Amino acid sequence: MRAAVLVEPGTIAMQERPVPTPQAGDVLVRVASVGVCGSDTHYYRHGRVGSFVVESPLVLGHEASGTIVGVGDGVDPARIGQRVSIEPQRPDPDTVETRSGHYNLCPHMQFYATPPIDGAFCDYVTIGAAFAHAVPDTVSDDAAALCEPLSVGIAAVRKAEVTGGSRVLIAGAGPIGVVISQICSAYGATEIVVSDPDEARRRQVLGFGATAALDPTAGPIGDLGVDAFIDASGAPSAVTAGIRAVRPAGTVVLVGSGAETMELPTQVIQNRELMLTGVFRYANTWPTAIALIESKRVDLDAMVTARFPLERAAEALDADRTPGSVKAVVTVS
Repeated sequence: MRAAVLVEPGTIAMQERPVPTPQAGDVLVRVASVGVCGSDTHYYRHGRVGSFVVESPLVLGHEASGTIVGVGDGVDPARIGQRVSIEPQRPDPDTVETRSGHYNLCPHMQFYATPPIDGAFCDYVTIGAAFAHAVPDTVSDDAAALCEPLSVGIAAVRKAEVTGGSRVLIAGAGPIGVVISQICSAYGATEIVVSDPDEARRRQVLGFGATAALDPTAGPIGDLGVDAFIDASGAPSAVTAGIRAVRPAGTVVLVGSGAETMELPTQVIQNRELMLTGVFRYANTWPTAIALIESKRVDLDAMVTARFPLERAAEALDADRTPGSVKAVVTVS
């Protein structure tokens, strides 16, 4: 099979590799679409994301969809031919975290495109059968792939306890900020304010559920009194400003991956009794993601601004530098 392999920072090489064999409990998936994530571009340009370092050739891509073409022992052969969205995780079933339902926090997790585990910029991948989620024909291959970033948003919105009538501030109008804005709208939030210094992104997010878009460089955001603040930027200044915008007893959720450490307004957090938490990937989100897409409460296809064949994966990894880019997709088959 073909594989687009990161051989060193800034260099993707096309290689021929054996088609993987599904082990017991696994399915073999012919890959259809793969979304490009910010972590993919970071590995591509810098060879690392935080403590995760690329030390050997790596196949990138973890936002994937496809069709089951083979099964391992213990998996119903009737699943062959089924279109699926891949939840790109292999948790250890015996850890405390997995057994308690927080399998995303499993310390022995094998996650697509996180060194040294290969991802989906290739023709075929294997995954545990329970992590290959069937999608209806009304869901496109691209949307099925983008269930992955949608799941990040779902995990964040759940932690923020967004519900009907909620007032929410989101920092960052990149792909994750856009999906969070859509989910907040689907969950009934009546005020969804998004801050981003990029004018084009501010205009775009208004078409994805946001009720207002602010330029954080134009002046202080101030005390908006929102119920929840969700950071999808990772910028320390955005986190500080967002915390100050939350009402007493409100919630702060950190999603964006930024500085390893940052200063926080601890007096504001303490005096307002704010709940501050983070999101690391997701757990038990795919059924919700597929339902949101199928019901058209979120529109992932509208987020796709560029498509590239597998042989042009390097161009896809640089597509975020194009003005107006929201989400690039690699079309594999």
